[in-house]
Amino acid sequence: MSIIRFIKNWSLPVSMTVGVVSYFVYVNIHALDHTHQLMNDIISVVQPGLIFMMLFFAFCKVEPKALRPHAWQLKLIGIQTIAFVMLALPVIMIPTITGRVIIESAMICVICPTATAASVVTTKLHGNTSCVVSYTCVINLIAALLIPAVVSLLHSGANNLDFITSFSIIIGRVFPLLILPLLLAFGIRYMLPKFHRYLASISYISFHLWTVSLAISIAIATKAIVHSHETAFTYWGIAIVSMIACALQFYLGRVVGRHHGEPIAGAQSLGQKNTAFAIWVAYTFMNPVTALAGGFYLVWHNIVNSWQLYRERVKSQESRVKSQESRVKSRESRVKNEE
Repeated sequence: MSIIRFIKNWSLPVSMTVGVVSYFVYVNIHALDHTHQLMNDIISVVQPGLIFMMLFFAFCKVEPKALRPHAWQLKLIGIQTIAFVMLALPVIMIPTITGRVIIESAMICVICPTATAASVVTTKLHGNTSCVVSYTCVINLIAALLIPAVVSLLHSGANNLDFITSFSIIIGRVFPLLILPLLLAFGIRYMLPKFHRYLASISYISFHLWTVSLAISIAIATKAIVHSHETAFTYWGIAIVSMIACALQFYLGRVVGRHHGEPIAGAQSLGQKNTAFAIWVAYTFMNPVTALAGGFYLVWHNIVNSWQLYRERVKSQESRVKSQESRVKSRESRVKNEE
């Protein structure tokens, strides 16, 4: 039990370490050299499958009435979509632009949908969980449409494909991954209620799926680094731009949310990302090196969340101490009055 508790408490570093170590162990077992292409094919199926199942189990706990949209969510959607398009414009107009990989990395960090775990963190921070859940569903829909459209323009002609063909191929892979889990979860809810209740009761499985998906994502990012010919400047650029994107989105989300009485929900909705999806999109449709953006963002948003959760624990402890002091003073006051 202590090992399981350790893995759960330190799931982020454990999964990242497993991903890096697994890659280097695998590629250095030369007896398996002939399986490299097979492994790539397997991962290309397993990784999106894990993302699909994570979203599915998360949506099994979603109440349809919780999807009621809020005005402030439109502002957050505007921030994500406008920033994504504005970053894409110079790359579309000047395909050979300097720093293209860094710009594409920023694009991925901006448009990536909200993480399914955002609702859990929001609950621990005493925020409005239903708002985060509804935003997660909405931004998945937006991303499923916007990513194929913009990425098709970015790489139009690169594979001798016109925009419509490229868009059809990409949306055929992205849209089902983000939207079908929601539709399937709601379909089971109404057609097989008993089975749905069972699925909702084991939704914790999504945590274990996340750890496996994270390890695979980090292995993919490691492969991208090893086989890349990019300069150190590019790697530092990706790290810095992902950090800036993370900080800005948490900040802007909190600012927008505060105006509507939902600072925590706003910050988590915009700042906490489904980085496994970000890495998959980067590695599948963009320069594989941009997958590093998802890996770096994963670290940054977990640092922010860890700090927020730590601060919340300190506040709770201070509140308990004050409450105890108040009870002590109250008892002392009663004793004096009785005397």
